[in-house]
Amino acid sequence: METTRPATVRASVEHAVEYLPVESREAIAERLGVPPEAVAKLDANENPYGPPPAVATALASLRDVHLYPDPDQRRARAALAEYTGAPMERILLGNGSDELIDLLLLVTIEPGDEVIVPVPSFGVYLSRPPLFGARVVVVPRRDDFDLDVPAIERAVSPRTRLIFLASPNNPTGNMVTPEQLRQILQTGRLVVVDEAYYEFAGQTLQAFAEDFDNLVILRTFSKWAGLAGLRIGYGIFPPTIAAALWRVKQPFNVSVAAQAVVEAALRDREWLMHRVMQIRRERDRLIEALRRYPYLTPFPSHGNFVLCRVHHGRAHELHAYLFQAAIVVRRYDDDWLRDYLRITVGTPEQTDRLLAALDAFR
Repeated sequence: METTRPATVRASVEHAVEYLPVESREAIAERLGVPPEAVAKLDANENPYGPPPAVATALASLRDVHLYPDPDQRRARAALAEYTGAPMERILLGNGSDELIDLLLLVTIEPGDEVIVPVPSFGVYLSRPPLFGARVVVVPRRDDFDLDVPAIERAVSPRTRLIFLASPNNPTGNMVTPEQLRQILQTGRLVVVDEAYYEFAGQTLQAFAEDFDNLVILRTFSKWAGLAGLRIGYGIFPPTIAAALWRVKQPFNVSVAAQAVVEAALRDREWLMHRVMQIRRERDRLIEALRRYPYLTPFPSHGNFVLCRVHHGRAHELHAYLFQAAIVVRRYDDDWLRDYLRITVGTPEQTDRLLAALDAFR
């Protein structure tokens, strides 16, 4: 009698270290037994003000949603070319910048290749490469979370294909300096600089893309533009990498709605930048206020979040305490950040609520 062979899962998937996303506001509210609007969601670096009015107008005006979106993303890419100053042919949109990270791994990695990640940093850089057959080489940052560039250089091997950097770095909030990037680019490996929080920092390393053909710049509309729910990321790629990405991407990877709101958000960027400046001011206020608690050490940040060390091993205790007050911040379980919490910069009212809870923490 013929037997049916059971379906199997690849070992790299079976043993994958999953990147755990944050819970939705609705799921948190259900757990706590409160209305969703009662939850101060300060754990995912979302923009508390949401998108500009032009986005709502664009979504309400959508037609032809029964037709597939433009696979060439022409209008959205043209708008991004005007915004960034980069040539349109070097720009590609993704279903969030997470999709673009996967596509980069797809076009560059052969089994046994290596990817360098300075840690701590965004967990996706650690979780995704093994799914494509790559080994992740972690390089610890210095005590102040600055890059250890000599250690990165020493970690480069003949199998190194990608080096992931974030500027500002999530969750530590510090920047990659031009001098550091130049030195790392000179390794000749493809360097991915994730500028997800670029607008909050007001600084970019994009100019290096004019002189180096091994630099990728990634950005997103999730943070500054308040569009996390529509999943819009984009990248500025070297021509050879861009051509490869176009060959392998899903034809209709960015929806009609997402492409439309790219144009709308960029038309209304004066409104958006006003909100960005509000968040930057609130960030400075939050850091200053957090310094008054003897059990906390906040770190300077160029993003829309603040990383805090919680002393005496009480980070998880404080996280649980705030959660019961329906204030949700980001906790960590890894060896690098077990004693830290990351707090998204919210509205002034959310900051006041957080500080009142911290006042009562004993």
